[in-house]
Amino acid sequence: MRWDAQALMPRPADVLGSGPSPALLPLAGLVRSVTTPEFAGITFHEITAKSVLNKVVAGSRMPFEWTVNPYRGCSHACVYCFARKSHTYLDFDAGLDFDSQVVVKVNAAEVLRKELAKPSWGHHQVALGTNTDPYQRAEGRYQLMPGIITALADSGTPLSILTKGTLLARDIPLLKRAAAQVPVGVGISLAMTDEALSEAVEPGTPGPRARLKLVSRLRDAGLPCGVMAMPILPWLSDSDEALDALFGSLAAAGATGVTAGALYLKPGTREWFMQWIAGNHPELAGRYRRLYGTGSYASKEYRTWLAAKVRYFKQRHGFTSGHGFSHRDLDDDPRGEEAQYPAGSIPSIPVDTQERPAGESQPAAAGPRQQPTLF
Repeated sequence: MRWDAQALMPRPADVLGSGPSPALLPLAGLVRSVTTPEFAGITFHEITAKSVLNKVVAGSRMPFEWTVNPYRGCSHACVYCFARKSHTYLDFDAGLDFDSQVVVKVNAAEVLRKELAKPSWGHHQVALGTNTDPYQRAEGRYQLMPGIITALADSGTPLSILTKGTLLARDIPLLKRAAAQVPVGVGISLAMTDEALSEAVEPGTPGPRARLKLVSRLRDAGLPCGVMAMPILPWLSDSDEALDALFGSLAAAGATGVTAGALYLKPGTREWFMQWIAGNHPELAGRYRRLYGTGSYASKEYRTWLAAKVRYFKQRHGFTSGHGFSHRDLDDDPRGEEAQYPAGSIPSIPVDTQERPAGESQPAAAGPRQQPTLF
């Protein structure tokens, strides 16, 4: 791969051959900004970070306390990505910039190893992939994850990974070694089997078939693999046929657990997604506005309806645990959906007690209810 450094705004001295200078952007620790033909339309801003361990905010309902995100921004370009607004903290926009201006913490592994060596480190679980995908395409060039995984395992720190990236397969041998040292959880994000819909809403990701093969490879390697079937898109991926195909495929691939939930439109994401809907499915634009109102969550009626369908299709395909629908707190704070992770994706869950497809016939379940008339 050609990876020629190009300063976005070179100084005259750079033109004369003194080497690339940092781009004139307000990024702490910026070393250089890189473009390359292999990633047309994307700029990578390489920075040296002072710290990479992030403490989850107090009061969060996440099942972990610490995260590491080696990248900011994501070339997967998912139109529904909940993390889009975080890019505005770097003076980028939450739309096209999130997809095309990717910040790379090139020293992430080295800094992490130093932080984990501090006497004050409590060896809490560290979650990877909570904001942007650690196995987006650039990881093939920067190769930050092997050093991060090794640092965590060597320090005795449990870890979990959530990704859409099939590049994870490269690190399966490393994850197997890590799992012999510390508890490891692995989660794959996959919410649809329709290849055309996937190409439209998450154009930079490997397709559903490729991710299903990754689930099987992880399970064949003896690693757990939960699936985050999120987001389910109203009127696009919530039909009986779509959910039946999804849960059937996940069971066949050997997923150890599944969590499903409806599209979540927080500020920043909402504007970008609604623009996409208006351009690609104008007939649905008004229905989405009414379904979500002025908030981030679909109506309680819709979420209750979807929860019943998810329970039915999970049972039908052998996912027998009562857990795993993200909108559990329908009567209280819907933020509870953010804390529901499927079996296998969180290392604190013993592998031998994880939710698994039973591989045998299940008790008959009531059929899915018809979608309510919401408007």
